[in-house]
Amino acid sequence: MSNDRISELLAQFAQARSQMLEQLRRVVVGQSDVIEQILAAVFTRGHCLLVGVPGLAKTLLVSSISQILDVSFKRVQFTPDLMPSDITGTTILDENDQGKREFRFVKGPIFTNVLLADEINRTPPKTQAALLQAMQERQVTVGQETHDLPDPFFVIATQNPIEQEGTYPLPEAQLDRFMFNIRVDYPNFDEEKRILTMSSKDEVSELTKVLSGKAILNMQKLVRSVQVSDFVVDFVARLVRATRPKDPTAPEAIRRMVDFGAGPRAGIFLIQAGKAFAAMDGRFSVAIDDIKKAAVPVLRHRVSANFQAQAEGKTSDDIVLELLKEIGEPEPAKYGPRKKLI
Repeated sequence: MSNDRISELLAQFAQARSQMLEQLRRVVVGQSDVIEQILAAVFTRGHCLLVGVPGLAKTLLVSSISQILDVSFKRVQFTPDLMPSDITGTTILDENDQGKREFRFVKGPIFTNVLLADEINRTPPKTQAALLQAMQERQVTVGQETHDLPDPFFVIATQNPIEQEGTYPLPEAQLDRFMFNIRVDYPNFDEEKRILTMSSKDEVSELTKVLSGKAILNMQKLVRSVQVSDFVVDFVARLVRATRPKDPTAPEAIRRMVDFGAGPRAGIFLIQAGKAFAAMDGRFSVAIDDIKKAAVPVLRHRVSANFQAQAEGKTSDDIVLELLKEIGEPEPAKYGPRKKLI
């Protein structure tokens, strides 16, 4: 594909992103970083975990994104009595047109393009695990049969961080399946005034479809074609390895405050997120700033802060931000001419 053609496609990509943001701003106030991270996950086939206290419009945001995408959308409210078959589907004994009884698989809500797993930590681990295969393999196995999920397929889960009775924290294996752990914070003063003003008006904003499922798949291919230079890969590798307390390159603060660091999947997600951020800006290649922008949401749930960090008032976010300051940026000149590696 020629550079002129890629430039044209990237310009269309940036325009589509602007149209999506314009539509979302009609319903959602603020949360620009949250929206950008969700869109980056959509364009890289990733999954998101939205973490925030109740009442911050997490569900509204996800449902609004599904409205501007011409794809199927299902919402599942996770509860303590929810069973795995309530998500994946089940096999029933049915009678066919000839009057013979036969087993038939009835698809669950997971067979959709966008699945909102609302309050995912309200359901037991057995049901949480029903999403594991779907998120990684895009397949569901029921009995002896494996069923493919539609493409594109995204899981956007929400979680309430406030400790409550009857919650089941997500195990590390499942947390690692999420590309981004996105913190949804309180609005500022001006944003809150806008929210109150909008809620006092008896108006319903109609959102326009911006992208079809086929267009999303094409954009995913375009994102994969964005170039990643070797000095960017070097920066990602050094950043991820520095999160591991037993690695020789880990700073003293990491060895003191971290129990375990990020695995190779974190580096893969960092590069994918960097490609998405570059493409959404209409750029050919990933910059170090793109990696830095993705570092906290990609690494915050993969860096385990220990008791010493808690005693010093440090969270995993603080540790990642300090690590970004310690990891020096590579000098592109020492790597020679830029070339596409990934």
